Amino acid sequence: MIINTLVGYIWSTALVGLALGVGLYFTIITRGVQFRYFFEMIRLLRESKPSAEGISSFQAFCMALSGRIGVGNIAGVATAIAAGGPGAIFWMVVMGLLGGASAFIESTLAQVYKERADGQYRGGSPYYIEKGLKLKPFAIFAAAIICLSYGVLVPGIQANTISDSFKVSFNMPPMMTGVLVTALMAYLIFGGIKRIAKVADKVVPIMALAYLLLMFVILTSHYQQVPYMFSLIFRSALGMDAVFGGIVGTAVSWGVRRAVFSNVAGAGESTFSSAAAEVSHPVKQGLVQSFSIYIDTVLVCTASGLMILVTNMYNVYPDGASLALVEHIPGVAAGTAWTQLAVSTVFVNAGSTFISVAIFLFAFTTLMAYYYIAETTVVYLDRKLSYPVLKLVLKLVFLTVLFFGSVQPASLMWSLGDIGFGSMCYLNYIAIVLLSKPALLALRDYERQKKMGIDPVFNPRKAGVKNAELWETLSKQYKQ
Repeated sequence: MIINTLVGYIWSTALVGLALGVGLYFTIITRGVQFRYFFEMIRLLRESKPSAEGISSFQAFCMALSGRIGVGNIAGVATAIAAGGPGAIFWMVVMGLLGGASAFIESTLAQVYKERADGQYRGGSPYYIEKGLKLKPFAIFAAAIICLSYGVLVPGIQANTISDSFKVSFNMPPMMTGVLVTALMAYLIFGGIKRIAKVADKVVPIMALAYLLLMFVILTSHYQQVPYMFSLIFRSALGMDAVFGGIVGTAVSWGVRRAVFSNVAGAGESTFSSAAAEVSHPVKQGLVQSFSIYIDTVLVCTASGLMILVTNMYNVYPDGASLALVEHIPGVAAGTAWTQLAVSTVFVNAGSTFISVAIFLFAFTTLMAYYYIAETTVVYLDRKLSYPVLKLVLKLVFLTVLFFGSVQPASLMWSLGDIGFGSMCYLNYIAIVLLSKPALLALRDYERQKKMGIDPVFNPRKAGVKNAELWETLSKQYKQ
């Protein structure tokens, strides 16, 4: 009861409005950077190479994408449709497009204020809060909240969804699934960031492409229903549908909520992998991470929604309503089951298995990203608190949470995850809005050098950005 009350307070209309407002604000002040530099984003994916201290731009992109593409892309989309109707898909995409600007700003800031720590590039929201805003107490508080969220509150969602899907598809007991997931994750996290990055840049592109191919097959197989489906989405989103027109506000709320949960643009999640990248200018990684929003929300999330809607494998129960507006599959709760049923309309015997494998890959790669984020905040806090044992404690706690999440009720795990994500959103949205100026200065510096026909190299003094000490040295290295 207490947990549900907290979720209600955190995910109120205030957070929905803040997410939309921040995305729109950054879209305006950057003159639509996420649209203007679309092709530049793609070009930059393969530009940089890993170094002894940093990972490649593509590896950082894949690590961020592994955090974005998780069970929210499958189960989360279903819950959005269940509460907000088909129109929630439209607002999810709108939030994704606006969120591209927020992702650009936060990832650029992560690069601007990154540091060297334990032989690697480290950075993220606590770092730019401290160095950019010069608010150490706020930075330490943010680091603690992020560490608690990604180390304790959020990972259980991914583990729980893997457990549920394996139980349905393979009749595997949740406890056995918990042992499997925990053991595999232990192998990775004790191997360090390089091992995590190497796995991410191989698995993430393959799983995303396979899922999009599946969507294409499902839509092609139901091509006669496709025009009506798109019409229903737009009419429901804009209040013009006879059935769903009365729940437009709910559609907006749930569309934004699940978009934020899925792509976490502006929540600070991608800032940690962004800071680890080896690039010659912060804006390069900002653009690359902006592109990851297109992949996550505009493509993968939409793929789940379209498969569910075109096959009519959904129900709609608006918040507070005693009766369903639509009930195509009575008794089937919103979640991965809807996507499994949608796929089974074409792949009768393999639909459930395919989605279970997709969930495992999506969720497991997300867990890799979660651990890296939690570890980076521990490195930040360890520098302040001088407790070297914290890293080992984090590993043990994280693995315990995975096992615990595998055997607990799904509703508890999702509620804890909502508390973690929502808390981080408030903190990071405030921080990046206050740090708009240095991010814009970096963007103008990048555009100035591009117009001169040279490969941009970031020199904080020339750009007018203060407290970016590491770049004083890096700018000389890149010029050589």
